Amino acid sequence: MRNDDLYSPTWTPDRCPNRNCRFFNRFQKGWSWRHYGYYQRRAEPRRLRRFRCNACGVTFSPQTFSTTYWLRRPDIYLQLPTRITSGACKSQIAFDMGVAPSTIQRQIDRLGRHCILFHAKMMEKRPRLADIAIDGFVTFEHSQYHPFHFHLAVDRATSFMPYFTDSEVRRSGRMTAHQKRRRAELERIRGRPDPRAVRKDVRELLEYVTRGQDEMTIHSDDHGAYRWAIEGLGCDVRHVVTSSQDIRDRLNDLFEINLSDLLTRHWLCEHKRETIAYAKRRNCSAYRMAIALVQRNYVKPRRARGEKATPAQLLGLCQERLTVEELLARRLFVDEVDLPPRWARYYWGEVDTRALRINRRHELRYAR
Repeated sequence: MRNDDLYSPTWTPDRCPNRNCRFFNRFQKGWSWRHYGYYQRRAEPRRLRRFRCNACGVTFSPQTFSTTYWLRRPDIYLQLPTRITSGACKSQIAFDMGVAPSTIQRQIDRLGRHCILFHAKMMEKRPRLADIAIDGFVTFEHSQYHPFHFHLAVDRATSFMPYFTDSEVRRSGRMTAHQKRRRAELERIRGRPDPRAVRKDVRELLEYVTRGQDEMTIHSDDHGAYRWAIEGLGCDVRHVVTSSQDIRDRLNDLFEINLSDLLTRHWLCEHKRETIAYAKRRNCSAYRMAIALVQRNYVKPRRARGEKATPAQLLGLCQERLTVEELLARRLFVDEVDLPPRWARYYWGEVDTRALRINRRHELRYAR
């Protein structure tokens, strides 16, 4: 499905876009509307029809149901998914397109929220996952004194990524005496991350992935928190541990999750080694991770050579590969999607960066 049919003269709305109207649910019967003239806009097509809900009186147009709703530059929005996963930072994208970096940042955030809703909507079909691999992807926000982990899960048979969570952790590894003093000073001022965060957030990841499953095989490395996170799950779990010191080739049981880590560093500029485009906010990094997840699952083929089907096709969620236009064909409303608790926090911008005094939430009325 593309956006073009929204602007067709024969298009008609199937529900009211007002979330306070009883006909906001598209399955509610008895809704009626009437034509309410036209209006002019700068983008193409310039002349659009307007409609009026007979129940609540709200007026709207086909653009209300578009993912580019209230965007002055919809052409940018449609190019962002491939540009973000090509390793370009927002300043580089802004320079290429001749706009301000703040414009790119706002549209990236909006695209990330759409991808969160899109994937959560697709996961309502409850795909069967029987053999998965999990791992923690280490990166940082604001500075190297504020590292965090993305906890990823990958279906080993199809390379499908069903979910991710994150954990704020304490800086570790080799440090100079000055760096240790600096870490102690920052922890005194800003506080110290929860030492059990990894265990709790991996548990949340596994509870989402294993829900509705009778049995599952989980592959992981020998991280101490994984054993505690797996205990007591709601299904029969077989835990297979592979040493992190083993050769990471195709014969390794963790090959799929290791490949996902490599692709994430390759696609997203903030996760490259020794980069100056590191993430300034953990919540914004989660938006970009959601974009990469949707690209990986629904748009890109599973393998660059050989296998041309997407992971979602192999899992049975889609019949064919989606294009970017099909991915962004319709605006999704947060009220009609059952978001997991962690992704709901990502959507509303509620994951705070400890180093910032002000952490803004998502409060834009016309970008929900």
